[in-house]
Amino acid sequence: MKRIHTILYIVLFAILIAGCKKQLDINDNPNQAVVPPMNGLLASTTYFTSYNVYRVSNITSYFVQYLASPNANGASDTYEVTDYTTTWKALYDNMTDLHDLIAQARTAGADYHVGAAEVMMAINLEMLNDMWGAVPYTQAFNTSFLQPAYTPDDSVYLQCIALLDDGITRLKSTSSKYELDATKDLVHSGKPAAWIKTAYTVKARLLNHITRKGNYDAAAVLAALANGYTDNADDAQLVRFQSLSPWNQAAVNNVNNLLDGWLSAHFVEALNGKTFGVFDPRLPLITDTTRFGDYRGTVNGAGRVGSGTNREECYLSQKGFYSKPGAPLLLATHAEARFIQAEAAFRSGNKPLAYQAYIQGITVNMNKLGVDGAKRDAYLTNPAVAVGEAGLTLALILKEKYVAQFLHPDTWNDARRYDYQYKDFNMPVNAQLPTFIRRVAYPDSEKSRNGANVPSVTLTDKVWWDKQ
Repeated sequence: MKRIHTILYIVLFAILIAGCKKQLDINDNPNQAVVPPMNGLLASTTYFTSYNVYRVSNITSYFVQYLASPNANGASDTYEVTDYTTTWKALYDNMTDLHDLIAQARTAGADYHVGAAEVMMAINLEMLNDMWGAVPYTQAFNTSFLQPAYTPDDSVYLQCIALLDDGITRLKSTSSKYELDATKDLVHSGKPAAWIKTAYTVKARLLNHITRKGNYDAAAVLAALANGYTDNADDAQLVRFQSLSPWNQAAVNNVNNLLDGWLSAHFVEALNGKTFGVFDPRLPLITDTTRFGDYRGTVNGAGRVGSGTNREECYLSQKGFYSKPGAPLLLATHAEARFIQAEAAFRSGNKPLAYQAYIQGITVNMNKLGVDGAKRDAYLTNPAVAVGEAGLTLALILKEKYVAQFLHPDTWNDARRYDYQYKDFNMPVNAQLPTFIRRVAYPDSEKSRNGANVPSVTLTDKVWWDKQ
């Protein structure tokens, strides 16, 4: 899994990000410590960690019916065994860079770089764990192991928690020899305090994954959140791209008749008033109306009803929040934190806090998307939404989190924890499995190179935290 890094690539990428700023070395102080090439790795790893969230979401968004294939019997819709070698490789390539960044930074005494890299390592490793379960980790970056052993899936989870904990400690250091370069840190602009909030928020996410296990600790989730995000400005996101942002590319593809980014009927109907009896003002900020003047989605597995070019169904819009030019790729958000808080408080019996966090989650997500204040308030006071503490249910919390987390891969974890019990959520047409999908197949590349170690599983076998 170890690959040779091309220094020229890193330098060119860093130059691209920073602009054409040049510094001549004729005035360098020979007595000053030379900064190791950590910031080049910081630029590439912040970029590709964000991009990997997109890559994984471009798989899982079909499983949770955010998106639907415009073609009947689409493999992503119908739970066919699919080779996700490209995504697997992208995750490991970035983790290899993160491993190198951590090693370099430790040697240099650059605590902030170590901390940020460990937080990113946890994010990438978490996605691998949630998609595949057991994966190579403890031997993955050691070139002595050409066929690295698989780390058990529950142990991978513990590694993620440990990375976050150590990352937090490093980011709180008062003795780091180097600052994070603000121009190369594409997520938090070189601010250790921002990375600390992200680490705590991601830790709360992971702690909340194990609601089906006996050691689930709602108090620990809430404690992590107390140190996490408190404002939309805290969000971990990427807004600088080499060309188009990926979801904007999907919207552009549709304009060019390369069908992409079509919205699922389930998602559209959850927002257009059909499922819940209230129109969600976020829908017009995600997609455009059809030629009929309404909002219609595509049934997963059934494919489009028309030619695909006559606007009979909805897809990502070039004007939409998630798919406009420069649209952010979201790693973790304040809205997500509030919904995690709502669920943990609800499970611990603290209905007042749960309801407060539920309303806050909707509010801050609408604010981020730019919903008109009057429309936002009308939605928040609608009886279908403003149910009061006594009327709050886990179903409502997860329904609103589902909307707020649009196109984020962690929704698939929620769906599995919740046994896909979203209202009117149905199996895709022509599904290749008898039940909802619980994991993806190990990639063909791994089977051919490391087949002796690849676990034997099916798409209906649950990952460890999904088992009761």
